[in-house]
This record gives sequence, C-alpha cells and structure tokens, in this order.
Amino acid sequence: MEYTVQKLAHLAGVSSRTLRYYDEIGILKPARISSSGYRIYGQQEVDRLQQILFYRELGMSLEGIKDMVTSPDFDGAKALREHREKLLEKREQLEQLIANVEKTIAQKEGRITMSDKEKFEGFKRKMIEENEAKYGEEIREKYGEETVEESNRKLMNMTQEQYAEFTKLGEEVLVTLCKAFKTGDPAGELAQKTADLHRQWLTYSWPSYSKEAHAGLAQMYVDDPRFTAYYDEKQPGAAEFLRDAVFIYTGMKK
Repeated sequence: MEYTVQKLAHLAGVSSRTLRYYDEIGILKPARISSSGYRIYGQQEVDRLQQILFYRELGMSLEGIKDMVTSPDFDGAKALREHREKLLEKREQLEQLIANVEKTIAQKEGRITMSDKEKFEGFKRKMIEENEAKYGEEIREKYGEETVEESNRKLMNMTQEQYAEFTKLGEEVLVTLCKAFKTGDPAGELAQKTADLHRQWLTYSWPSYSKEAHAGLAQMYVDDPRFTAYYDEKQPGAAEFLRDAVFIYTGMKK
C-alpha cells in the first residue's frame, strides 16, 4: 500500500511537517515523487518510520537514529528485538515507580509503614537502570564487573539523607562548572572547587576513590560523545574543561 504525506502522517500520529523534515535531513525519503509532485511512501518507508518513532520514544537524537537506520549493516529484525528489550526495561522501571507510589499511598492512609529507604528505592533503581542502558558496557569494560555491581549496591543502600545530598551535589557540580568555565582557567579556584565537588559526588556511589580513576572518568567525558553531550548541553566545551580541571586536581596533568 502507498501513502501520501498527509495519509502517512495521520496513520503514524505525526505531523506532515515532521515527515517533510525527515525527508529534508535524509532520515526518511519517500519511495517516489508522483507526477503531481506529491511524496509517495511505500511499505519500506512505513517500516522505517516505525523504527524512527521507536528510537525517538527511547530518547535517541535524530542524528543518532539517522546514522543507525541508514547504515548498510542495519538489521531491522535485530533492531526490533532491541526495541523490545529496551521497552521491557522501561516497563520494569515504570512498574517499580508505580509500586513505590502505591506503597506511599498505603502509608499515607495508615495501612502500612514504609521505611525511608523504600521511599526512594524506585528512583534509585531507575537511575541505575538508565545508567546501565546508556553506559553499562563501557563502564564495565573500564572498571570491571565487580566494581560496577558494588557501586550499584552502594547507591541502592543510600539513606534518604545520603540520596538527597548525592542529588544536590550532582546539581551543584553542573552549576559550579558553568561558572568556572566562564573564567577560562581550569586551574582557578572555581574550577578546582568543581573538581572537588565532583570527587565528593563520586564517593557516594564509588566503592573507593582513587585519583587515577577520577582522572580516567574525566577523560571518558571527553572521549565518549554521550558523556560530552551531557556536560556540554548548556555550555559547549564544558566536558573538556571539567577534564582539564580534574587532571590538575588529581595531579594527572596532560
């Protein structure tokens, strides 16, 4: 079956403008252009749009999706299996959060007693699983299976106060990093404060701290585009600046 832009947009629940944009950036080209100048999409394009929307739902950028689906090695069946696994992970996260909310309601109504640890268990589990999905393979390869598992256990065993401080520190690192970046000096007072806050933040989840591991992680922020994108989101170049500040802080200068 073939579809015009309007019909495919209606079928997929997206706008016609979205499909035209996908054509412009080369992520989803029509099968052909009709004699009247209309974009015409066939079954292959319908399947690709489904893949694109799956990946968008999982939070991937259009650039990343384009690289994937336009690759000569792209395997549609394998991609669907991966979609299924990721959706199952997402469902498990949601079920844990729902269970946590239900427990909280029961506690408010006086039906059960809920420990402080239980109150934040769903959030901590969600954080771990999201980190595993994004960076698990690289982190395990760099630091080892046992170290990562011990780190996850430490995070899950945090008290309410520790978890709140951990979250606060993570936010403080980003705010201070942004201010330090504007000074342009990774050896300056603000930059070194950022590196120290980053160390404090790491110690909440790391089994043990070492300057070498700290510097190695900072280098990964630059080497891995996913980490770089996180730190560079509000200030391009921030990941590299943080790396340089940590290198100076730990004595591991380039």
